[in-house]
Amino acid sequence: MNLKRLHYFSGITISLFVGLHLFNHIYSLYGVNAHVKLMNDLRVVYRNIIVETILLVAVGIQIISGIRLFFKKRKKESNFFERLQIWTGLYLSVFLIIHLGAVLSGRLILKLDTNIYFGVAGLNTFPLNLFFIPYYGLAIISFFGHISAVHSKKMKSKIFGIDTVKQSYGILIIGIILTLVILFGLTNGFNGIEIPKEYNIMIGK
Repeated sequence: MNLKRLHYFSGITISLFVGLHLFNHIYSLYGVNAHVKLMNDLRVVYRNIIVETILLVAVGIQIISGIRLFFKKRKKESNFFERLQIWTGLYLSVFLIIHLGAVLSGRLILKLDTNIYFGVAGLNTFPLNLFFIPYYGLAIISFFGHISAVHSKKMKSKIFGIDTVKQSYGILIIGIILTLVILFGLTNGFNGIEIPKEYNIMIGK
């Protein structure tokens, strides 16, 4: 199996998890308790040795193949969606390295439950949120941007009379809207979420 196919199939695997993860974050609109309850239910599916191993392998393949494809294709892109695929892929590779490292450190070294409080401590603390809002926001937009770019290449026919390019722009726009919705929920409408004291280590307290 060549590099592109490895990247494609590892991407599909990760996307299944990311879809659940983002749905969980959208659920934060119903409050922190609802978010935590849904996360605990979803963890039955993905937090076990088999699924976690598959995800870790897929992430490793995605990062390595993504960076290699970036250097291979960055000078060959010719249109908007090709450029979008290249640069969103690079951002997602960097984000996955940082995010996965943080989550594993939180679980294995800090002995914290890497739930909503772990993820949004910086997002709800000034001035750290000046970094974390664009950091998380760009990650979600890059995820949908990458999907929209792949869609523009893989799909060749109209759906309900809408051509591929418009479909791809639609996916990107939906991603931007969902990013705003998720950030709104994870910051309690930008009023902030009260972070338990055991997570103060995440914000340098």
